[in-house]
Amino acid sequence: MPEEKKPEDIKKKGSGNVSRRTFLKDAGFVVGAPAIGTMAVSAERASAQDKAAGGQSGAGDVTAIRTEAARTIQLTVNGDKYRFAVEPNWSLRQLIRDEIGLTSPKDWCGGLGACGSCTVIMNGRPVLSCLTLACECDGAVIETAEGIAKSGHPIIQAYIDHNAFQCGYCTPGFVCTSKALLDRNGDPTEADVRDALGGNLCRCATYQQHPPAVLQAARELKKT
Repeated sequence: MPEEKKPEDIKKKGSGNVSRRTFLKDAGFVVGAPAIGTMAVSAERASAQDKAAGGQSGAGDVTAIRTEAARTIQLTVNGDKYRFAVEPNWSLRQLIRDEIGLTSPKDWCGGLGACGSCTVIMNGRPVLSCLTLACECDGAVIETAEGIAKSGHPIIQAYIDHNAFQCGYCTPGFVCTSKALLDRNGDPTEADVRDALGGNLCRCATYQQHPPAVLQAARELKKT
């Protein structure tokens, strides 16, 4: 079982440019832009949080209590365990991006839950992380596009083979939604795929490429 991680344990990685063909395999999920890195709390911020908490944090402790209203939660993201003090107004998307440093959940619609680009899988179901409060995720098991890519899931190669993306901004949401569908239905029809992806918008309009990609992934999963 992965060791429990605190925000200060997350190391920062630099960004680099990735090609269209390698961005999914490398869990970059951004085409023609900096690849997804791990943006963590800086040493200065961690030190300030330790002081706010009244001293150095021990193993497994919350780094800091930001306000009196903050609530302590524990959750598992892509197999790694985390413990945070979260404010009552934080969204799950904010926690994943700003505290854990996984930048695949996007925000096209401004947090209105209208585009699906922030979709992650929580407890086996696709959810809109911009509308999900972090304080309600205590004990949750979450998957993001980064975790799906690192696991070698066939949906990644299928999206590459079918060119089911252009700019790549919406791709992580589509990947998470597709993976959740395949987890619960290993033999979907094209109608099933279209229905499942109905809440995900693509500003490059690659809609016709998504169903064949998901169906290819389903066939590959049957072979394993």
